[in-house]
Amino acid sequence: PFPLTVEQKQTVFWVAVWLAFLFLLVTLGPVLTPFLAAAILAYVLNPGVDRLSRFKFARFPLPRALAVTIVVVLFFAAIFALVLIVVPVLQKEIPLLQAAIPTALARMNDAFGPRLHQLGVDFSFDSASIKAMVTEQMAKSGDQIWSAVLNSARIGGTAVLGWLATAVLIPVVLFYMLLDWHDLLARVAAAVPRRWIGSTVGMAQEADTLLAQYLRGQLLVMLVLACYYSATLALAGFDVALPVGILTGLLVFIPYLGFGLGLLLALMSAVLQFSDWSGVIAVAVIYGFGQIIEGFFLTPRLVGERIGLNPLAVIFALLAFGQLFGFVGVLLALPASALLMVAFRHLRRHYLSSSFYNA
Repeated sequence: PFPLTVEQKQTVFWVAVWLAFLFLLVTLGPVLTPFLAAAILAYVLNPGVDRLSRFKFARFPLPRALAVTIVVVLFFAAIFALVLIVVPVLQKEIPLLQAAIPTALARMNDAFGPRLHQLGVDFSFDSASIKAMVTEQMAKSGDQIWSAVLNSARIGGTAVLGWLATAVLIPVVLFYMLLDWHDLLARVAAAVPRRWIGSTVGMAQEADTLLAQYLRGQLLVMLVLACYYSATLALAGFDVALPVGILTGLLVFIPYLGFGLGLLLALMSAVLQFSDWSGVIAVAVIYGFGQIIEGFFLTPRLVGERIGLNPLAVIFALLAFGQLFGFVGVLLALPASALLMVAFRHLRRHYLSSSFYNA
């Protein structure tokens, strides 16, 4: 065996320390969720804090703590405003939907009942038949349903407590991260080995530029879709066109949530407002075309091109990160792909200049 030099021993030691640290991070993943979310929000909100802290009031710069407080309050006020847009619509439509269910069932019975009878299926779309079917199915598997409900209640209760703790921790962690943001970055930079500091800072600046372009592109997508859904729903004659359209567009940065919630609200409005199937057909056309515009034109061009990703790479990133990390992976697929692309560029440049490639 060859004896290790002092430098090699130090390298092995610190590599082992970093591997143990990464293992600890993976093990403590659920605990780190509010800190990770706060770090992402701090990265997004820090430019606003920096600009606000440079503002001078009576020739004195605004204290950073006050600038952080203003930015955090405005951010969560915007989220609260989104909630205020959704809740009144739900409060208005849900009672009306309950009252309109018998009429909708009657229309479904008129449309599908004769065809079902022709196929030999003895079923009608009315409240009595549906109630009888549900009662029969529950009687067959009552024990399984009850055990599933109990398990869901136990798991759901724990999940609710976890979500509440996360919701309380995120604003607190976000405040302190924004307050000490530049000190945190300086400490991270000071921990990088000196022989790698130049390349590391260069990669970080390149990644920062790409992420800024991603955010600008995503904001453009949200604005275009909010205008599209609001305008098309208004042209179709929907009373709730403006709140539903704005909500669908603004929540598009969370894949499936904004589209699903907006589609649900639009379908509810179609059932309540229109006496025939024209409203449902209009919603299907509007939201189907909206998905085509977003998936094949807006996101690949406004987001993918801004971070240098091919449209096929954008689709692959969404599918791959969703498969690996679930919903959070879908949410972070494009910015994470931008960071990986920076690392791949430097790795490719190093490979092309290596003796292994040129020999």
